[in-house]
Amino acid sequence: MQAKCRWLVKSLIGAAFGAAALAGNTAEAKDWTTVTIALEGGYAPWNMTLPGGKLGGFEPELAANLCARAQLKCNLVAQDWDGMIPGLQAGKFDVLMDAISITPEREKIIAFSKPYASTPATFAVTDTKILPKATDTPASLKLDTDAKSNAPAVQALRTALKGKTIGIQSGTVYTRFINENFKDVASIRVYKTSPERDLDLSNGRIDASFDDVTYYAANADKKEAMPTVTAGPKIGGLIWGPGEGLAFRKQDADLKTKFDAAITSAITDGTVKKLSEKWFKTDVTP
Repeated sequence: MQAKCRWLVKSLIGAAFGAAALAGNTAEAKDWTTVTIALEGGYAPWNMTLPGGKLGGFEPELAANLCARAQLKCNLVAQDWDGMIPGLQAGKFDVLMDAISITPEREKIIAFSKPYASTPATFAVTDTKILPKATDTPASLKLDTDAKSNAPAVQALRTALKGKTIGIQSGTVYTRFINENFKDVASIRVYKTSPERDLDLSNGRIDASFDDVTYYAANADKKEAMPTVTAGPKIGGLIWGPGEGLAFRKQDADLKTKFDAAITSAITDGTVKKLSEKWFKTDVTP
């Protein structure tokens, strides 16, 4: 998750703008005591649906901690990714927490908290002849927000993946990166969920996938038809934005302020580090 770092498709942006306009006309100040937080519930280890329907993972545990700091009662609900932004703007939820990357495009329609995590992304393959197995080093390829300036650094990956099929989850910041840099040399196959993409990779129906390194780390021990490994460089930098944050309606600045203070406190006392090492086996503190 994306992160799972996520991207807004044009239709979603349009829907969100319309909902935002409606919400902006009818917004009233709220006395925040109870808050509804939407998570996908299917992007382990960021968030997942446990037996019995309860949500677990890094984000649900961090949410519980943040809500206690902010003295809020928080209800966590599962929501498909494609319906999150419209649901937020329509008042169905008050906060989104789903490894959502903070990007300028998204900031046009929704507000973000300060980041609570920041992670690089990478490819995964079943055949290391396509890309060499990744190492345990930090992000080794740092990209900025300009596609043209990134082109020389990405060229080696374009050459390696020429004629291959790359799988990517729909609606993510990674979707845009793959389309902008590989669509002219490789076939891009888009999936509604990361697990659906992973199944095709492990069964040889695609050659590579692209996602957050923490997602791959959490699924490294899964039994698959053909074992997958992370491959190529770990890609970080401003291309993914400042990190992952909570998302709010723009008019709910007071609620954002409460969570900003809670995140600052959780980062300062090491809670974010502790939870990220528990769930990701690495520190994703921004």
